[in-house]
Amino acid sequence: MNQTAHELSASRTLWDLLARRAALTPDGPVLLQDDRVLTFGGLQDRAERVAAGLYGMGVRPGTVVAWQLPTRLETAVLSFALARLGAVQSPVIPFYRDREVGFALRESRAEFFAVPGVWRGFDHGEMARRLGAKGVFEAYDDLPEGDPRVLPAPPAEGTSVRWIYWTSGTTSDPKGVLHTDRSLIAGGSCLAHALRLTAEDVGSMAFPYAHIAGPDYTVMLLLYGFPAVMFEQFALPDALDGYRRHGVTVAGGSTAFYSMFLTEQRRRPGVPVIPSLRLLAGGGAPKPPEVYHAVVREMGVQLTHGYGMTEVPMITMGAPDDTAENLATTEGRPPEGMEIRIAGDGEVRLRGEAVCQGYLDPAQTAEAFDDDGFLRTGDLGRLTGSGHLVLTGRLKDVIIRKGENVSAKEIEDLLAAHPDVGDVAVIGLPDAERGERVCAVVEQPAGAGELTLEAVTAYLRAQGLSPHKLPERLEVVDALPRNETLRKILKYKLRERFSAA
Repeated sequence: MNQTAHELSASRTLWDLLARRAALTPDGPVLLQDDRVLTFGGLQDRAERVAAGLYGMGVRPGTVVAWQLPTRLETAVLSFALARLGAVQSPVIPFYRDREVGFALRESRAEFFAVPGVWRGFDHGEMARRLGAKGVFEAYDDLPEGDPRVLPAPPAEGTSVRWIYWTSGTTSDPKGVLHTDRSLIAGGSCLAHALRLTAEDVGSMAFPYAHIAGPDYTVMLLLYGFPAVMFEQFALPDALDGYRRHGVTVAGGSTAFYSMFLTEQRRRPGVPVIPSLRLLAGGGAPKPPEVYHAVVREMGVQLTHGYGMTEVPMITMGAPDDTAENLATTEGRPPEGMEIRIAGDGEVRLRGEAVCQGYLDPAQTAEAFDDDGFLRTGDLGRLTGSGHLVLTGRLKDVIIRKGENVSAKEIEDLLAAHPDVGDVAVIGLPDAERGERVCAVVEQPAGAGELTLEAVTAYLRAQGLSPHKLPERLEVVDALPRNETLRKILKYKLRERFSAA
């Protein structure tokens, strides 16, 4: 990390970080989208005017404001406006629906809810009204604005909880993860330190800005003073024009993104799919070693993969100068300030400034941390002699599909009520494109009718399950494998059987 970035990483708050970067390079671009350009100075000025508009609506320091918005310039402006006010933000992934959104609004006690209106054919405003949300307002093209002179002073410290992010984990209901400005700055600093980027780079955000990766990536832009292209809807090959036009040098997101870029590269072998690209980077899902080797061999760029979670946005990251073996088979090394402890049962535990403050539910917080203040991740792993982390499995029953956590229990609980389902186990199967795919294995009761994948997904949609959680594979078996004591379903046997198939 260069000297300027190192100094900026000590910023007290996210607003402080933006103000310091805007003073250094006010005319430098920070966010690019289609033909629109937002500079560091422009982001600060616009966010302050929007903060005044929100203040006029009644938003104050500590007010809880939920927002469910796509990856747009306006979303970043609104988020920094809330940071300027010292409000508590509760970002919600745009493709979540009634079940998750309703839970998040209730548990966070949100007093305002920003939505995009009708987006990609779904009416978010109607859902908000259906859920009885408070203070609903649209924040897509237009944002409320006012005179910044009415604003109180910016927040002076960054250690108060001002962010509530949502993760499914292993339970059917989401968990509200509590972050501070300082924990998000620390997480972004970890990412920036590992990737060794410069002011000449051009990044990209093809993931939901409401994901924990949103602030993670934005902090990196502020530290190093380079821009990123925002993609509201990411699909290849359509998005390639944006990458090429803006000269993106760093792309990625997760294993699914690597696979999509590889697919495009294979359409014209030997011709760089993005001529300016030099690095793919990401995390959030398992990365098979063969994907790393294919990217390097066929695309001619480096690939660095990392390990993070909503509770700790950046834990380890591969560095561009790591060995090919380490980049292919490990999750990289932790940065300075991130402590990793491997417990006796092999669980990975974490302590450091980037670690969240806990959960909205105090009982979940008490369970999540050990006596020494280390966060229990539920992941299994080991550290190599060079300090690289290798993940070997998970204690918690969660499927990671395209970088998003999918709770097996939530799907199982819904399917258990289906009349043609006697018992069910939902598992994740390895998938080179998605990281994992969702597979429902069903044991039917006597006399049940034929069950198809189409019927299962239609049923789950009707129950309000988000589309990204829908099973992509259905297996009907005579009997689910169980142990001999408590008759617990042995999911590892199902994974072995259907992974091989």
